[in-house]
Amino acid sequence: MRRIIPLLLTLSVISCNSDSNSYRVEGNATGFDDGTQVFVYTILDNNQPKVIDTLTIEKGKFMGTYTKTDDISVNYFRVGKLKNTLLYFPENVDLKVTLFKDSIQSSFVSGSAQNDNYKEYSEQIRSYNKQKSENAKRFRKARIEQDNLLVSEIQKENIALINEESNFKKQFVTNSSNSLISVILLSEMVSRKEISTVEALTIIDNLSPKVAAKGSTKNLIVLINSMKKADVGEKAPEFSAPNPDGKIIALYDVLGKYTIIDFWASWCKPCRRENPNVVKVYNKYHNKGLNIISVSLDKQGQKERWIKAIKDDNLTWIHVSNLKFWSEPVAQQYNVRSIPATFLLDENGIIIAKNLRGNALEVKIASLLGD
Repeated sequence: MRRIIPLLLTLSVISCNSDSNSYRVEGNATGFDDGTQVFVYTILDNNQPKVIDTLTIEKGKFMGTYTKTDDISVNYFRVGKLKNTLLYFPENVDLKVTLFKDSIQSSFVSGSAQNDNYKEYSEQIRSYNKQKSENAKRFRKARIEQDNLLVSEIQKENIALINEESNFKKQFVTNSSNSLISVILLSEMVSRKEISTVEALTIIDNLSPKVAAKGSTKNLIVLINSMKKADVGEKAPEFSAPNPDGKIIALYDVLGKYTIIDFWASWCKPCRRENPNVVKVYNKYHNKGLNIISVSLDKQGQKERWIKAIKDDNLTWIHVSNLKFWSEPVAQQYNVRSIPATFLLDENGIIIAKNLRGNALEVKIASLLGD
């Protein structure tokens, strides 16, 4: 009996300290005051965040306990009033959180495969960003010193770096088929046009069944299918919209031998800077069959500003707009998320190029319509 009692006591202690149905999240928080709250969010299938817990930092530490689940999800921490957040992935194992008040970007979660992989990914991306920032400083200095040879070398280095980063991202999401990391990062890459719709769909086809069944994955597929409608090689979506006089203009009524659909706005400084180049190309090639229809993302109540910009910039082609800012229906049809944005169509309305600017636009039109 004497031997049994200590054994029972030991088992009792183990059972009290280890709950097989839960896992812990323990954090070290550097630089935060006692009483600072750590809000724990989960992201629902509709991409909406929901607070699931509020933890408190005391003496640089915080901790939370959560029930294990077979569901896969993505969570994040928001600390106090800081705007930046820290992403992490619940995996039914104890996790360690390292928070730095002066650098949430350098903070991380460790203790599981997904979180360790994401930490390595984030560190590599920060390394690429640091290199690009250093190249930008070198580039500005070389420009000031008029060192054209060095300028050219830095440009080549940056192109190689961007390609390396792109390949790294694609390989990472391809290798993360069992994790929601792949969907989150792939969504960013698709939105930023860092990956083609064909490549993205190939990666999605190889996701694990659990990841493929998530709402975020289904939303991504909807986005990609929407983008495909306005992709190179596809027929340009038909649209009709009012011109400044209120007359409804239909795209397929104004097609030329080649047609540029130009998305812009009077408030868009990069658009206004690009306009002289577009004017030059239009004036040179309009008589040879080049048409342009510009779609403005100006706002309701700013029609006069839109009309004035057309006149001031000498934009003598066709203009339309519903004056609905980023809710412009035509822009949504073409999945335009930044401006200026251009689509080059052939005489049948097939998109043959996108987002050509500056010299690249003139070179392309010259190759099609001749000098």
